[in-house]
Amino acid sequence: MFRHLLVPTDGSDLSEDTVRQAVSFARDTGATITFFHALASLAMPPHASLYGDPVLLDPAVVEQFSRAEHTYAVSLLDRARAIAEAAGVSCDTDLGEHPVVCEAIIEAATRHGCDLIFMASHGRRGLSGLLLGSETQRVLTHTSLPVLVYRRPEAEPASPAS
Repeated sequence: MFRHLLVPTDGSDLSEDTVRQAVSFARDTGATITFFHALASLAMPPHASLYGDPVLLDPAVVEQFSRAEHTYAVSLLDRARAIAEAAGVSCDTDLGEHPVVCEAIIEAATRHGCDLIFMASHGRRGLSGLLLGSETQRVLTHTSLPVLVYRRPEAEPASPAS
């Protein structure tokens, strides 16, 4: 059975649900959790541009953004830790510093000796799935570790009026 889960979190509502589901799973199986967040500012260097031309930014602005992002990430991880501790689940937290999010997740799982990556999927399909991509899909295709993908149950269809 799985003994140590890596649970990436990005602060979205789906990610918050995933944290709760992972904590429940860990409590039921006796596993521990490492909650993980990859910093977005590290995913694109501050001097890069989506259009290919370098953009010069005031280093003070970049530093201010990095500090704010780090503070936000710590608050996400602290919330996840509080949920786990309230359920009696042992946990740790980690921040990633890799420019590619899926690689940061896989490296964190390896670094912490995790035997399962437990993460969310928005379930985008068709063109939106192709264009937006999916960190979950990238993790699935690049790791040798098992990945448990949590999908939020869709709302029950309304019953027809009788």
